Amino acid sequence: MAIQPLSPAAIALNRFGLGARPGDAIPSDPRRWLLDQFARFDVRPAGFASLDDAGEVVRRYREERQAKRQLAKADAATGAKEAFKGMRQDVQALYRAAVQARTDSALATQAPFVERMVHFWSNHFCVSTDNAPVTAFAGAFERDAIRPHVLGRFSDLLLAAEQHPAMLVYLNQAQSIGPDSAAAARNAERRRGLNENLAREIMELHTLGVRSGYTQADVTEFARALTGWTVDGLGPRGAGMASADQFAFRPARHEPGTRTILGKHYAQDGEAQARAVLLDFAASPATAHHVATKLARHFAGDDPPPAMVARLADSFIASNGDLPTVYRAIIASPEAWVAVPAKFKTPWEWTISALRGLGRTDAGDLPIAGLQTQLGQRVWKPGSPAGWDDVAASWAGPDALLRRVEIAQRLAAPFGAVVDARLLAPKLMPASLSMATADQIAHSESHTSALALMLVSPDFLRR
Repeated sequence: MAIQPLSPAAIALNRFGLGARPGDAIPSDPRRWLLDQFARFDVRPAGFASLDDAGEVVRRYREERQAKRQLAKADAATGAKEAFKGMRQDVQALYRAAVQARTDSALATQAPFVERMVHFWSNHFCVSTDNAPVTAFAGAFERDAIRPHVLGRFSDLLLAAEQHPAMLVYLNQAQSIGPDSAAAARNAERRRGLNENLAREIMELHTLGVRSGYTQADVTEFARALTGWTVDGLGPRGAGMASADQFAFRPARHEPGTRTILGKHYAQDGEAQARAVLLDFAASPATAHHVATKLARHFAGDDPPPAMVARLADSFIASNGDLPTVYRAIIASPEAWVAVPAKFKTPWEWTISALRGLGRTDAGDLPIAGLQTQLGQRVWKPGSPAGWDDVAASWAGPDALLRRVEIAQRLAAPFGAVVDARLLAPKLMPASLSMATADQIAHSESHTSALALMLVSPDFLRR
């Protein structure tokens, strides 16, 4: 099948945005349309604003878990088990509500390019909902750490992400203790020790990149600098910990002394030591190149064009990590506007573009969390600190495509009687719909089948 070239409008709507909607005007100046979205982005949409307090849910969860342990051998163990089950259900309900809020924001947004960047950074600084506390915190992480900083500086985004409870719990930082700290000298604390997970992932994944020249000794030293960074509310009630939904620094856990990382000495006291290291990482040319490579891959193809990577890295360095400046450099890059479809949509991208294409402005009663699990990309659960892959090979397998076909039929069913895919497809892919896809849509056996076929056509699966 011949590849239909994409128009600039289609690229803006589908490669930079989250997918065209039936009522959207086709942008006459696609680049200006993207730039204008910076002023229209809603940092905290209603769905996110109304989420229950994750910290309170986690606090109750821990109390019930402790109660279950204490009553495990008593007659009341059954009651504790039921209470603990109820708390797990609360955590899952909060997770599902957060997924719905994320979906509603993506469907209703007037700034789809910026919303796409929220999803990009949420995956870059990913947490994985592998346990109940992280599951409860995942939505709050995107709401409070990512969204407020998506149009700010990388350094602020970095600090917000690393200090959020979701990250501190996910990467086991919350209980890391310096070997020579005051806390390590207490018998009750000796079973715990230094944890290097957060330090390693910050250096390898969030900032410098894996082949940037740091050593294992640098990781260990950074982990020592991070000791004391924890989550308020992890201790017993009445221990001076107000809640479980905010960053806290515990001086007694901090490893004393000067740290040497990448040849630089850090003599700051307490929390300021790791903060100083993070700010240096944020300003590093290695970080600029690492971030630029991921951005170029996201917008210009699975093999990032070296010239674009260099250009984005230069803009990152020259602007001190000002993200809107970097976004402008992406928009100005000719590599991001190639007429050939550059990317295969991930399950999340495909679901959102399908719902937007069908004219939905909210998820309604669609079980988005379940749908994404069925498609193989459970929201906020990549299973690895590296996040979800951003290459076609991870998403274009036969089984994955079959699941999309099944869900496309389900999504199209409510609209088959009222939406004509022959008229809709050219609006969603302006001046870019292939003749082969148009012909298949026109000869479908029903309106519903035509809509489903449109959603799984090569034209729609790629951006």
